[in-house]
Amino acid sequence: MTAHTEPAPASGTAEYPKYPLLTPADIPGYLRSRGLLALLGPDAEAPGAVTVREVSDGNLNHIFLVRRAADPDAPGLAVKQALPYVRVHGESWPLTPYRAAAEARAYRHLARLAPEFTPAFHGYDPDNFTLVLEDIGHLRVLRGATVDGAPPGDVGRGIGLFVARLSFATSDFGMPSQDRKRLIAESINPELCELTEAMILGEPYIEHEHNRNHPAIDDLAKQLRADRELRREIGVLRHVFMTKSEALLHGDLHTGSIMVSGPEPDARIAVIDPEFSYVGPIGFDLGLFWANVLIAAIRADVLGNRELAEAHAGQVRQSWEAFTGEFRRLWPSRIDTIFDDDFLEVFLAGVWRDGLGFAGGEAMRRAIGYAHVPDIDGLPDPEQGRAAERVARLSRDLIVRRGGLAGPDEVAALALGGAG
Repeated sequence: MTAHTEPAPASGTAEYPKYPLLTPADIPGYLRSRGLLALLGPDAEAPGAVTVREVSDGNLNHIFLVRRAADPDAPGLAVKQALPYVRVHGESWPLTPYRAAAEARAYRHLARLAPEFTPAFHGYDPDNFTLVLEDIGHLRVLRGATVDGAPPGDVGRGIGLFVARLSFATSDFGMPSQDRKRLIAESINPELCELTEAMILGEPYIEHEHNRNHPAIDDLAKQLRADRELRREIGVLRHVFMTKSEALLHGDLHTGSIMVSGPEPDARIAVIDPEFSYVGPIGFDLGLFWANVLIAAIRADVLGNRELAEAHAGQVRQSWEAFTGEFRRLWPSRIDTIFDDDFLEVFLAGVWRDGLGFAGGEAMRRAIGYAHVPDIDGLPDPEQGRAAERVARLSRDLIVRRGGLAGPDEVAALALGGAG
């Protein structure tokens, strides 16, 4: 294996173990050493039998697609190695490579619980913080498809089923108490949870060097940061995120972590990148998805495509109905019957409220925080400014009004009702 000269930069934070960073030239030998090259076929061991293409942007991970040279368009394997830093704007800061272990744990659960919604998982190498997965490079990232104007199809239903199966099986309803306690202990992911707490539930609500927004909403951003009701409620949500250990989460379930083959009802949906996975509030995963489909709806609306906007906003209903339907289907198999049917309705109402609040937090960071999205920033002006304002105002409503929003239709109406 060729050593790569990209050490983690010096920092006052914990030092991580040094390990060689893979290059394309290393990959065939690396897979051979792990006994995985043969997954590409009996002749894959021969020199020159496979091609390797790096598709990473270098910010968080190195990702390599490995395919048969004789059939380079056929999917093969994906090799993903966690970098010990984040690279942004030419600079780096350390970030734990142990997040790859959290991702591997999530994939192991998902391979059992929702295999139709995830790439096949072929193993994890803890010495090199490297996962080997099914190559799904032939699918499209949902966010990219959305920005290009593609309709969402049935993706909301798939995401609702995905969240329901993962969360029920890893909750106190689907797991014996001792197993649950072990899962919570194993799934602690402190550095990436801290990143979420800062980016989604902290920095956008204070003056911070990471924050940025469209100039058209400078005054609105200041108003939001001075809004005591909003600040109180984001504090409530931050505490929920920190303390409510309901089930294993994906932890970063936005439209950039979902890949699709198309908008057709039978299109494949593959959820990727669960490196933020930890045991937390179920509504968090739903909320991140809702925020991003509502942003997509606002984008379509400011571009004048009301039909497409309604289809995107409709993903909230589609995912919620699929989630609750699947959770209710699984409910009779619960381990602890002290939790009765009346409790289930109370529980689901709490997931709904949490989901709305976290949707507001996720949308707010996309409007006035650090991590923006091309759904908004890729728009021309004046549409970009109008979209940013609508997203910011919607975010506040979802956070402070979450207890009074009875269902998905009210949420869709908030998103598509304009900027007022």
